Amino acid sequence: MGDDILPSAPRIWEHCEALARCSERADALTRVFLSKEQRAASDLVLGWMREAGMTAKLDEIGNCVGRYEGDRPGLPCLVLGSHLDTVRDAGKYDGMLGVVAAIECVHALNTKGKRLPFAIEVLGFADEEGVRFGCTLLGSRAVAGTFDPTLLEKVDHEGVSMQQALTDFGLDPAQIARAAHQRDDVLAYAELHIEQGPVLEAEGLSVGVVTAINGANRFLIEIDGMAGHAGTVPMNLRQDALAAAAECVLAIERRCASVPELVGTVGKLETLPGATNVIPGKVFFTIDIRSPRDAERLAAAADVEQAMQAICARRKVALKIDPTHEGRTAACAPWLREQIGQAIAAERLPVRELSSGAGHDGMALVDLTDIGMLFVRCKGGVSHNPAEAITLEDADTGARVFLRFIENFRPGDARA
Repeated sequence: MGDDILPSAPRIWEHCEALARCSERADALTRVFLSKEQRAASDLVLGWMREAGMTAKLDEIGNCVGRYEGDRPGLPCLVLGSHLDTVRDAGKYDGMLGVVAAIECVHALNTKGKRLPFAIEVLGFADEEGVRFGCTLLGSRAVAGTFDPTLLEKVDHEGVSMQQALTDFGLDPAQIARAAHQRDDVLAYAELHIEQGPVLEAEGLSVGVVTAINGANRFLIEIDGMAGHAGTVPMNLRQDALAAAAECVLAIERRCASVPELVGTVGKLETLPGATNVIPGKVFFTIDIRSPRDAERLAAAADVEQAMQAICARRKVALKIDPTHEGRTAACAPWLREQIGQAIAAERLPVRELSSGAGHDGMALVDLTDIGMLFVRCKGGVSHNPAEAITLEDADTGARVFLRFIENFRPGDARA
């Protein structure tokens, strides 16, 4: 077989379309953990894995696992993949593109009759989004050996526990630990994924190298002032919770705009009592702060807290801060970034490095092995939305770069 055999972009496209039809509703793509739609998608993916020359199975938590042996059986593996579950009313490419492209790269290797000095495993993770049970990265945490068994008691909106859902799916919750990979058996994890942001499109680039998956801090804020009549309380005597919150929001924006790649978002705000002629007495709002560098993120969170305390003290309102989430940055290994960059350069494309503001399965896999990511441009940077879109040309470019990375992969000091 010739070395000019490349991944088939039309087949990648067709497979993404086929997965998009595995949905709760025909008019809105939704596929959640341990659903009949997941079963349908898993059956497709396992079939494609076998057609590509892999052995394939569902593991103990429902991940699709395909293995393509190296030039001799039992070698350590390069793990590739992404997730197969979706948010509600999702797009067609978030997660799915990475699984399908990885399978297609193995298909090209198998068509060439080419075996490498390491095995390849392609994983289609059963749950990354956390839609059904409110806890994320379940599939990848099981593979990394960090799945928390207490989560089995979580229930969905219909009152079905995760433990029961696994059993109904034909899996044994007591065996989840068997899905864990051993560190010595894994050389690295690499994932192809749509960018979910506008940077590549703004710069006219098809692909980019991910430097890190950003860490995040989230807070729920409560500001308590004094409700009063909008017509009778003078401006200088007010304890307006919304005015204080507005000043806090601007302070968050100002602080997070001061550092490249640091972002801060107030995504939800509720005002009480919520009447036109009443001064707001209480406000709730959320804060989400992210950065590819933990020290910068933590410093920003501390500065934001200090600024809000000063604002609220000056305005004579009470401030309550409830931390609801903290996740550390998952840095992509420099040696993998270099090799992905070399694959891009070999395709005569500019090598653009950028961080990921969205979470990915690599955040769990980093506890098992070094991680690397290749971003593919998406239209308008839109994701988690039916408008999510890529071009056939970019799917082709991403898959060619990914195959080149795989064929030239050098484990080197992967676990040093």
